[in-house]
Amino acid sequence: MLKVSSVTKYYGNFLAVDNLSFEVKPGEIFGLLGVNGAGKTTTFRMIMGLLDLSEGSITLDGKNIDYSVTDQIGFLTEERSLLTKLTVKEQCLFYGTLKGMKESDILKKLDSLLKEFEISEYKERKIKELSKGNQQKIQFITAIINDPKLLILDEPFTGLDPINVEQFKNKIKELASKGSMIIFSSHRMEHVELFCKKLVVLVKGKAVLNGNLKEIKENYRKKDIMLKADITKEELEKTKGVVEVVEMADEFDVKIESQEMVQNVFEKVSKCKNVTKFVVEEPSLNDIFVAKVGEAYEK
Repeated sequence: MLKVSSVTKYYGNFLAVDNLSFEVKPGEIFGLLGVNGAGKTTTFRMIMGLLDLSEGSITLDGKNIDYSVTDQIGFLTEERSLLTKLTVKEQCLFYGTLKGMKESDILKKLDSLLKEFEISEYKERKIKELSKGNQQKIQFITAIINDPKLLILDEPFTGLDPINVEQFKNKIKELASKGSMIIFSSHRMEHVELFCKKLVVLVKGKAVLNGNLKEIKENYRKKDIMLKADITKEELEKTKGVVEVVEMADEFDVKIESQEMVQNVFEKVSKCKNVTKFVVEEPSLNDIFVAKVGEAYEK
């Protein structure tokens, strides 16, 4: 288990991470989220042992993270970190060797992963000759070539088309099913919702949300009603409890204060003709993220 306990990090007088705590168990995909500059990268680097902590502790299976355990960690950075003049084979041999792997094991795993991601023909090609999407595949392969116990993924879908995103999703789920602990970071909240049952949202280094995604949604009072009816946006906006009405192509997204306000909207809509849809939905993680980050910046 990865355990981050009351971790604080200062750069001089600047507080980058403020008393952060969370746990990731084997087989879990954990979301670490935040806007740019929220402290995510600093947290990743502390977990990797690349930065010292000002306060607190980080342990992997009860041990402090140092060079004796970093071979068990994989890290896909948001920025490209490939050596573009090397071939794919040379790049993977380099990273695999850094992780303490034997050359024969690296090449065997490389062939398997290249085949899985349908890019075997690029094995002897230089990185700089590949498309951005294929470079991202190679970067992902270098992060998982050592079958990491802990895998950190920072914006893993950058530069990928929808088909390749599906390949990545399937591989991430497979790694979790085999027991890897995965920390997943993305600005695409719909991706986070696909993977993560638990998450932390950072603002200015401090957790403004921390816990189980299902419970976070249940505790967030605002709800959405998706409806189709012969009614105007203005009529809906005048209904008690309605916070916002978003007019879409052929339906309305009505945001309400709480579950208790559903009845008010229902009574209004029930008087209309041609009511073909009335669905109360949980708020999206994107809605909650925007609201919580906004609240934190207003304080």
